[in-house]
Amino acid sequence: MKYISTRGQAPALNFEDVLLTGLAADGGLYIPECLPRYTPEEIASWAGLSYAELANKIIAPFVADSIPADDLETIINETYAEFSHAAVAPLNQISSNEWVLELFHGPTLAFKDFALQLLGRLLDYILEKRQERAVIVGATSGDTGSAAIEGCRRCDNVDIFIMHPHNRVSDVQRKQMTTIAGDNIHNLAVEGNFDDCQAMVKESFADQSFLEGKARLVAVNSINWARIMAQVVYYFSSAISLGAPHRSVAFSVPTGNFGDIFAGYIARNMGLPISQLIVATNSNDILHRFMESNNYDKTTLEHTLSPSMDIMVSSNFERLLFDLYGRDGNAIRELMDDFNVTGKLSIDAHRWEFARGLFDSARVDDEQTCETIKQVFAESEYLLDPHTAIGVQAARQCRRDAATPMVILATAHPVKFPEPVIKAGLQAPDLPYHLRDLNEREERMTVVKNDKATVHAYIREHSRAL
Repeated sequence: MKYISTRGQAPALNFEDVLLTGLAADGGLYIPECLPRYTPEEIASWAGLSYAELANKIIAPFVADSIPADDLETIINETYAEFSHAAVAPLNQISSNEWVLELFHGPTLAFKDFALQLLGRLLDYILEKRQERAVIVGATSGDTGSAAIEGCRRCDNVDIFIMHPHNRVSDVQRKQMTTIAGDNIHNLAVEGNFDDCQAMVKESFADQSFLEGKARLVAVNSINWARIMAQVVYYFSSAISLGAPHRSVAFSVPTGNFGDIFAGYIARNMGLPISQLIVATNSNDILHRFMESNNYDKTTLEHTLSPSMDIMVSSNFERLLFDLYGRDGNAIRELMDDFNVTGKLSIDAHRWEFARGLFDSARVDDEQTCETIKQVFAESEYLLDPHTAIGVQAARQCRRDAATPMVILATAHPVKFPEPVIKAGLQAPDLPYHLRDLNEREERMTVVKNDKATVHAYIREHSRAL
């Protein structure tokens, strides 16, 4: 399995190198040169497998010979053994043929655990084999940070620096990051927004001189292909549980960075019968505007009740553009260079029409979010987090066929976002047992200016590898 850059100017790499590289040298994102594709008979044969067994089936071809099969199986088994539900990603029916896929049973109560608990173990395995050290620099709008820290806190060969926008994540999200102790863990509260943090991550990969050649810079954001790879699994898991491949399944996905729904797009291209993929956005609706009117222009960021989706520019969207342009790296490089200068992007009409055939979309504002939380609780006494509520509302707006099971990805536990639950007139849930003392734990974070030089200086001073 080889991986190529969306901008066509970086060398093709194997999985091991892609895992450690993150962003390609030409500024592009790595993507498999070709995908494994499964027949209906193969998919049907996976019915009854445990989540870890299915994950091994899906992930192994992407890893290929970078990790021996027995070692990969052990890593996957250890990763999902730490989830609090035996099914790992259980389905919960909330209405007629409408299902919530609960992706919040990992250590940090968010879907990011599926990829980042695995990513930490993969990184430590590869770095130990190479006798190398790595510095992780990541940006989070809330959930990625805690999942990355939890996934990497035991890593002997990694120092992790996570930036989050100061005072713009929920209390639970912040405390899940800042209360994990470890000499290799550093939380930076940036006086800016998520896009500022994400831009500094990309700029750091473009110019790594601040590391002075003493350590490797590694990405944990969804620009790292391993994140997408791990998320593909729960599309297969849920669809098979609902009758695939003998029937098709539809998915509604709350998404800001386009990574989670891109995993669904990959699953469909691997042979999973997905009849509909719905992009569910909040008021920061760049993805919906593109699907609705071919308008992928930057606008002012709004702060909403669904902060994990408060993103102005969707990093993974470039991977879709690469396919829409026939995998022409030169075309993507020109397109993205122009976008970086102008903040405006639209594509050829025939390519946009093709994209509209791949995805439906909806925009859901805060008022609709709270109303959906209230409505679903009245219907089934099931409590949604705000991001999941956006997925439910988008599904009900865009659903094409009532006979096809509709799966909404529940990306976080509602305890992480009490404000919209209370605004919906409901009681905020209690913290789960393993986090019951979260509010009493000591926090550790450093507030820094929205300035790359300041961040780089902090990393140089505090990394054990430098």
